[in-house]
Amino acid sequence: MSAPVIATPRSGYDRHKSTRNKFEMLAWVFMRLSGVVLVVLIFGHLYVNLMVGKGVHAIDFGFVAGKWANPFWQIWDLLMLWLAMLHGTNGIRTIINDYAERDTARLWLKGFLYLAAMIIVVLGTLVIFTFSPCPHGAAADLLPSICQAH
Repeated sequence: MSAPVIATPRSGYDRHKSTRNKFEMLAWVFMRLSGVVLVVLIFGHLYVNLMVGKGVHAIDFGFVAGKWANPFWQIWDLLMLWLAMLHGTNGIRTIINDYAERDTARLWLKGFLYLAAMIIVVLGTLVIFTFSPCPHGAAADLLPSICQAH
């Protein structure tokens, strides 16, 4: 009786030599640095939202409106959004490169990934900088209580 034949493992995705050296190394460094910065941003966000003042009971529309009235918190949340999306997109890109077997599948998956990331970053950025709890010209009965004249 002969020994069973085990198929040779498939080879990984062959990246082009010219892009492998620079881009993949920079992507690797970015993941480590952005991860450290994200930990600081996220724990700062959680501390301010959950521990300061009345904690979780104070989080409502007015709390968010008050935070986003301050440019510091707008930039904080913007950095958190951008870094989280870039960090996550880079991680998923690596997974697609590792597991998508066909070049066309890899192309389409990464295309959808980049499109989704771009849409979320653009919409999130617009929300952070155009958020107005009291829009001009809105009917008074539709505005939140923080917008009512005292």
